[in-house]
Amino acid sequence: MFRPLEAFIGLRYLRARRKNQFVSFISLMSLLGVMVGVAALIVVVSVMNGFENELRQRLLSMTAHSVVTGPDNRLADWAPIADKARKDPRVLAAAPYVEIQGMLAREGSLRPALVRGVLPEEEGKVSEIAGFVRQGRLEDLAPGGMRIILGRLLAARLGAMPGDSITLMIPAGQGAGIRLTPRLRSFEVSGVFEVGMEEHDGLLALVHLDDAAAARGWPGEVSGVRLELEDMFVAPAVAETLRAGLPEDYETRDWTQENASYFRAVRIEKTMMSIILFLVVAVAAFNIVATLVMVVTDKRPEIAILRTLGLAPGGVMQVFLIQGLVIGVAGTVLGVGLGVLLALNVETLVPAIEQLFGFQFMPADVYYISSLPSELRPAQVAGIGLLAFLLCALSTLYPSFQAAATHPAEALRYE
Repeated sequence: MFRPLEAFIGLRYLRARRKNQFVSFISLMSLLGVMVGVAALIVVVSVMNGFENELRQRLLSMTAHSVVTGPDNRLADWAPIADKARKDPRVLAAAPYVEIQGMLAREGSLRPALVRGVLPEEEGKVSEIAGFVRQGRLEDLAPGGMRIILGRLLAARLGAMPGDSITLMIPAGQGAGIRLTPRLRSFEVSGVFEVGMEEHDGLLALVHLDDAAAARGWPGEVSGVRLELEDMFVAPAVAETLRAGLPEDYETRDWTQENASYFRAVRIEKTMMSIILFLVVAVAAFNIVATLVMVVTDKRPEIAILRTLGLAPGGVMQVFLIQGLVIGVAGTVLGVGLGVLLALNVETLVPAIEQLFGFQFMPADVYYISSLPSELRPAQVAGIGLLAFLLCALSTLYPSFQAAATHPAEALRYE
């Protein structure tokens, strides 16, 4: 329990005498160091949260929350599976799909592609692809029309435009898969979509479900059923529930499994950036140690006089604990305030800085995400502030113990 006397003396020591203002300057630098470190950590973590959220949205714009497939990724009767999935209150929609791994060719250009057969009237319920079609419409895909919608990068690499004809080559096994011979199908390019992800724009193509099934030699069959959920984060639980009610040779997957590598990379990067920036806070906090050690050395005669007047070692310790805690609390509070202010205005400040200095942090011709997104999470801000305060508090212990161990006689011997 801090008493008024110790609090008064500790706060008094924060102000320097004219003959020794260096100690106060170091105290100010320690405070500013904590403030800048905390603010930088909050801003960077918020920006990383924004990138993670943006990545999740772009991936899930074309990826179902959960998928149900049969033996060998093949379903002969998908309607009962879709009806069963829709009965789960957590499932908003279900749509079939056919997936083909093949090659697309046009005038000597040959590119690998993942061709997905969809039902246009159902696909919009499980993905956002309709909103990314830049040329043509998803509804242009009609059964038997042999039309295809390409990703922007894939179309550019093939040199294909709406109205052009391209050839889909699908490997087909003969003799128990010993030999592979291509099955050829010609499609007319009816549109181009752009999601903003290399994985989609450079590899994916869309055709009608019936055309895909016919091209693959699966008339009336599909690869599986894609599900849209009310809450994407319950996808693993929904997949497990559906799996329990299906035959043993059926399989369920969710978006956390299919995109695990992306989110693991973002999580590792965010963790490493947080550790690096937290070291900045640690360096600033340990500056408090140097500051208090200098204060203790400078105030040894005063400490001796206070001890002679009856102030207990615990009281002396409290004097310097208060001084260090004031620096730590002030730096943490100012850092949290500055960090929150910057994190909430990143999307406004960055364009202003780019315009002022005439450069771009993330050029649109290099990065798909050309702006810095930010997502401030109160729990993370509270955690950063608490850790910074605890680190500052720990930094005050050693100098305070040293001050409390001062012997009055030795301190006043040469005064």
